[in-house]
Amino acid sequence: MEKILIVDDQFGIRILLNEILEKEGYQTFQAANGPEALTLLKEAPDLVLLDMKIPGMDGIEILRKMKEKEPDIKVIIMTAYGELGMIQEAEALGALTHITKPFDIQDIRNLVKEHAGVK
Repeated sequence: MEKILIVDDQFGIRILLNEILEKEGYQTFQAANGPEALTLLKEAPDLVLLDMKIPGMDGIEILRKMKEKEPDIKVIIMTAYGELGMIQEAEALGALTHITKPFDIQDIRNLVKEHAGVK
């Protein structure tokens, strides 16, 4: 069973993604901030869904620290702002792709399946 780490400061988004992905057969973990996300790397997630706008440690900083600890970790960034500079910086740091909020649930399913896959 693939493991997905959901990193978003918005409780409702984490719950929604958790529900969607568990129904698809994934094991999920949730983090509301950077320190929680970095701690949950010990669970060896197959894929991380990472929001870019998180108070305290933003998504770029979280991504940078994740890649330092786990260079091969797969990350899809989520942004409500569509900021091209932030997206380009995240992809330069190794993010696979991005999805813009509000997102279509089927788009999330497809992206996760493409990048994490279900065995």
